[in-house]
Amino acid sequence: MAASRRFYLDGLGWQAELDVPGEVVMIRAGEHLVLSLWDRAAFEAELGAPAGTGVPPITLAHNVATTAEVDRVLALVAGLGATVTGPQQRDWGGYTGYFCDPDGFRWEIAMNPGPIGQLVLPGSAAG
Repeated sequence: MAASRRFYLDGLGWQAELDVPGEVVMIRAGEHLVLSLWDRAAFEAELGAPAGTGVPPITLAHNVATTAEVDRVLALVAGLGATVTGPQQRDWGGYTGYFCDPDGFRWEIAMNPGPIGQLVLPGSAAG
């Protein structure tokens, strides 16, 4: 947790709304969204151990307006020690790359061609 705390607060400059050393750091990521970074033992004490092993099938996503912003964010986090994959042009018209924070949580940084990233993908029920 110490590495992720440094990554988000010191590296990215995000502000903690709640900081309980050695237990949890909570960062407001949106109007109705809080990113809670837990010490593994404290988290398991609260919720129990996770049911499975391996990488959970979830990615946190951050949409930006341009491909240059995707590149800028990925370069920033790479400089902070994150593991970066991509970026790449996507067949649906977007441009995305991924990074893992110090505790292994995956983020997608994406430029989506639709308004606020709400592109209807080809073959979807809405398309």
